[in-house]
This record gives sequence, structure tokens and C-alpha cells, in this order.
Amino acid sequence: MHYNRLGSTGLIVSELCLGTMTFGTNPGRFGAIAGLDQDASTALVRQAFDAGINFVDTANVYTTGQSEEFTGGAIRALGLKRSGLVLATKAMGTMGEGANDAGTSRKHLLDQIDASLKRLGTDYVDLYQIHGWDRQTPIEEALRALDDIVRTGRARYIGVSNWAAWQIVKALGISERLGLERFASLQAYYTVAGRDLEREIVPMLQSEGVGLMVWSPLAGGLLSGKYSRDADGAKKGEGRRAVFDFPIVDEDRAWNVIDAMRAIADARGITVAQVALAWLLYQDVVSTVIVGAKRADQLADNIAATTVELSAADLETLNAVSALPREYPGWMMEMQGPYRDTKVTPRRVPG
Repeated sequence: MHYNRLGSTGLIVSELCLGTMTFGTNPGRFGAIAGLDQDASTALVRQAFDAGINFVDTANVYTTGQSEEFTGGAIRALGLKRSGLVLATKAMGTMGEGANDAGTSRKHLLDQIDASLKRLGTDYVDLYQIHGWDRQTPIEEALRALDDIVRTGRARYIGVSNWAAWQIVKALGISERLGLERFASLQAYYTVAGRDLEREIVPMLQSEGVGLMVWSPLAGGLLSGKYSRDADGAKKGEGRRAVFDFPIVDEDRAWNVIDAMRAIADARGITVAQVALAWLLYQDVVSTVIVGAKRADQLADNIAATTVELSAADLETLNAVSALPREYPGWMMEMQGPYRDTKVTPRRVPG
């Protein structure tokens, strides 16, 4: 297991993070994904930490709080040292029927951090994240609430999930202007078959020193190797993706990527899923990749991806088959950039 800094912070996290969306048995939005009871959840946490994973990510909306309860229960049952654990949770989604039971208002965030800490059985989380974009709450209000959460010791760092590049940069500017805690990380969808992040968000993250936590690195199981296309190009296979077709993927491109990964996997005697995860681990912008599982063998397969070494030829093949279509203004920048580049002639150091 390798370890990275979370963005430009001093927080060190394992390159794989255990996701807990599968924890819990409550019905609801995540019912098709979840289903693990406390004992099964605890077993996965043990397996993850035995493999060197020090990072666990959950959210208040996962099985309506039960995922947080089971995560906390696992930490206590295993006697894990709190200082050796990096624990993250999120808030923004709907947690009740009231008008203020969702969003990023000061009221909701302050209510939810306390509720999450109680369910987790801890005094603080290491990373507290806004789970999405709330069109009704000013960014400044959310940032002031998050800053108070950090200053009162209930969180060490703050992050965001599923925001656009302009929204994150605006928030960073507000934080700098007002002297507030800044976002340390972005949790976002990114796969070898879904590289949309590279248009605007990846350059922004690298420029501003914000870490990237990747969710759904196998595109909801599509890149696991379980699926193949039939003669008509439709998806064949069983699993979560067959009943919960998310996240949105350009499937024509995805099938071509899967074919390329299957050839690499077969040549090396590894799985398609390991190739997909390994590609992400080779991306400099990635701080950690969130992996979730329902079974020990699934988690073991994901963990094994940390030992996969892709060759330059492998990476070139995967990058070529997964390349995004050219869009404006990117293609214009490619046309104009070389002219200025030729004017820069730095003095060479002898020897």
C-alpha cells in the first residue's frame, strides 16, 4: 500500500480508501447498493486495515445514517486507534421531511455534523465534506459554517464533492478573502472510461493544490470485467450495474476501453478491475481511490490493484482508447500554445 498527501495538506492517506456505501440494511435510495449487517461491515473494515488502508469514507445519507453507525461500530469492535485512522463523512443530502433537512445551510451543516459524530461514536472527523451543490445556499454561508466546525474541533479538514471547477475556485477565493478554512479535497467520479474531469477540474485541482478522492472507480461495476456487449452493443451481465445503471457513461467508448483492459489483464493474469484501478493510481492528480465491496474477495481483488505495474505501452494504449473528444476552447488552446512555447528559450545548465 502506498500513501499520498491529501492535496496540499500534511494529511497522509492510503492510496485506497474504504467506501462504506454497502454498509447498512435500511431500505431507501442506496438499498440496491447496501445490505451488509454490522458483522459483515466490521469484517471488511478489518480486512482493509490489515492491508494497510488507513482511510474510511462514509456519509450521513448512506442507509439513512446506518452506514455511519456501522462504521463507528466496526472501529470500536476492532479496537482501532483513532489517531491512526483517517475518517471522513459528508452532509448535504436529505435526512428528513422538513424544509431544512437537506442542503448546505448553516443550520443543516451544524445539525448534521453533531448527528454524524454521535452515530460514528467519535468526537471529530478528519474530513468533513459537502456532498453536492446546493443552489439555495450562498457559498459564503456554507464556508462560514464549515470553518466553525473546524475551529470547534469537530473536523480537522473540509472537502467538497460533485462541484464544478468554477464553483470550487470561487469557494477557494472566498475562503482566502475571509480567512476561512479552505477545501482540502474534491470527491468526484473519475475512471479510465469517464475522463470528463480532465477538461477543467483536473487542471484546477493541480493549480490550486486540492486533492482528488475518486468515487466509483469501476463505473458502478461496468469496468469490473463482469459485463460484455452483445451483438447489438447492449450490456450483458449481472450485478449492481444491471439494476442501478449509474454513473452515466459513454458506453461505446467504455466497451472499447474494456476490450483494451481485458487484453492487458489476460496477458498479465490479473483482472480487468485491477487494470482499471491501477490506471487511476498512475494519475498524479489522484490522492486516493475509494473502493467499496460486499464480499471479502471483491475487496481483496481491489487491494491487489496496488501491486499492478502498468507499462508505458499499457498506459499509452489505455489513454488512446479512452481519449475524450476534442472540445472548444481546448482545441484552440492546443493550436495557439506552441507559438508562445517556441519563444521560451531558458539557458541550459552546463554538464
